[in-house]
Amino acid sequence: MAFDLTEVTVMVRVAARVPPELLRRGRVLRPVDAEDVYSNPRPEFARLERAGALHRLAPGLFVAVPDDRLGKGWRPSLEAVALGVAGTGGHGAESALMGISAARVHGAIPRALNVAVVAVQRHRRTLQLVDRRASVLFVRRDVARLDLQRHRTELGQGWVTTVEQTVLDLLGRPDLGGIPDAAGEAAAALIARADVALLEELATQQRRRRVVDVALAARREA
Repeated sequence: MAFDLTEVTVMVRVAARVPPELLRRGRVLRPVDAEDVYSNPRPEFARLERAGALHRLAPGLFVAVPDDRLGKGWRPSLEAVALGVAGTGGHGAESALMGISAARVHGAIPRALNVAVVAVQRHRRTLQLVDRRASVLFVRRDVARLDLQRHRTELGQGWVTTVEQTVLDLLGRPDLGGIPDAAGEAAAALIARADVALLEELATQQRRRRVVDVALAARREA
């Protein structure tokens, strides 16, 4: 009996597809998110991972592979992963890329990094990824008080600090993420694009006016 390879491929992809009701909760998924979909979600997640429909990020954390990337060795960006992981469990509105990760989103750090920094409302431990030599650093912040803008990644919508907030965070905590030289260069690049009045207002509100005044003075003298 002859088989049509195209039909077989389609059948495999359909069988490996992540249920739509799970995808509506986000593309970064945990077995606990599927308890109302599968009676025993862990074996089902293992099956989907073997089939290539799920990509493992860390123990108990997976990302749904887009249908058009099945079998192509797809791996999402570190910044997208950080935002997606922080948003699991319905916490997307309580998280935002910040610091060096926000600087990368804004184009001030062109090279790929091995650490991502994300602001979250609740304490979380640093996450070591298993699909690459990289980690996600969670920083407890009152996210509602940060100046944010919407940001779309390959894993969906999220938040990132604005240019002004990013400058403020880089100046205030340049060591966050372990690359202070890159953080300093990014702050210098972004401050040239910042709305100075907004930057000063944020600095006053967040009690970081001194470090901003020093940076602005250095820029005027340069």
